[in-house]
Amino acid sequence: MARDSLSLVQGTLDLMVLGILAGGPAHGYGIAEQVREATTGDVVIQDGALYQALHRLERQGFVDAEWGASENNRRARYYSLTAKGRRHAREQADEWHRYARAIGAILKRV
Repeated sequence: MARDSLSLVQGTLDLMVLGILAGGPAHGYGIAEQVREATTGDVVIQDGALYQALHRLERQGFVDAEWGASENNRRARYYSLTAKGRRHAREQADEWHRYARAIGAILKRV
């Protein structure tokens, strides 16, 4: 029986995108696939939400974008972290780990 994908918790999409880009530049489809693979299909990002997040992160100076050729030789926009984006990703990851530990401590009671 197939599992339903998890709903994104508000504020996590940007952090997931930054986390994927910490591994190197990627185009939108590649980012979505890496998220799906890393979460074994529990998280599936919709295209509209992903591209809104990428444009938001670009406006904030956290990612840069440039055109290049994809694996199948199609034109694709590749996104990469800026130094500011890498710092922001680390800060947000630290905060998220703290939050997850706090929730985990409560859920030990269940």
